[in-house]
Amino acid sequence: MADFETVRSTPLGGVRTAEIDAGLRAHMNKVYGTMSVGMLITAAAAWAISGLAMTADGQLTALGSAIYLSPLKWVIMFAPLAFIFFGWGALLQRASAATVQFGFFAFSALMGLSMSSIFLIFTDFSIVQTFLVTAIAFAGLSLWGYTTKKDISGWGSFLIMGVIGLIVAMVINIFLGSPAVMFAISIIGILVFAGLTAWETQNIKSTYVAHAAHGDQDWLDKAAFNGALGLYISFINMFQFLLMFMGSQE
Repeated sequence: MADFETVRSTPLGGVRTAEIDAGLRAHMNKVYGTMSVGMLITAAAAWAISGLAMTADGQLTALGSAIYLSPLKWVIMFAPLAFIFFGWGALLQRASAATVQFGFFAFSALMGLSMSSIFLIFTDFSIVQTFLVTAIAFAGLSLWGYTTKKDISGWGSFLIMGVIGLIVAMVINIFLGSPAVMFAISIIGILVFAGLTAWETQNIKSTYVAHAAHGDQDWLDKAAFNGALGLYISFINMFQFLLMFMGSQE
């Protein structure tokens, strides 16, 4: 990991410290701005689809039955995961920055479709309340990851293993349907994605500092969108796991 104190006291590749700091601020603003737009797209898509999926008297429409009751629900459930594992890396390597940005926003809309059922299960108040709690926790964790002098780069492999374990456990519990297992998954999930929020923030910062001297703007743009995706995923998952605890059902 880059030594931030050294970076601040000496030029890096001929680039002055002030320029690096200004570029880093702009880079982080782009990361958070892109993530925020993605969150808005997800919320709008989830709300709109849930409205189309249910009638005023609480019955599922034909669209709702197709999304939530037919085999299509499995495609919708696993499509975001498939995009992350099989599509996102290819976009970063081969596509332009503009295409990567479009891919991120398309993924945000797909997540909205996948999450739309929460508006049918939980009350609007509990959704908003949980969102605010998640936002406060996320802001604190991300700020700590950005400002801490502690090197937490070693957390990455451990936390990624935790995510893989969570995915496997959740798939198994689809068939088991155990509330106790789901409760344990939720607790572990909150802790894992809380750690990932701080780790991802520091990683975005250190990656930018390490590559600031190269002047590859296309790479930096892609890195900003990649960072936005990482933080977005952490936020969305913390929100969903917290909603299992805090959410009041309709």
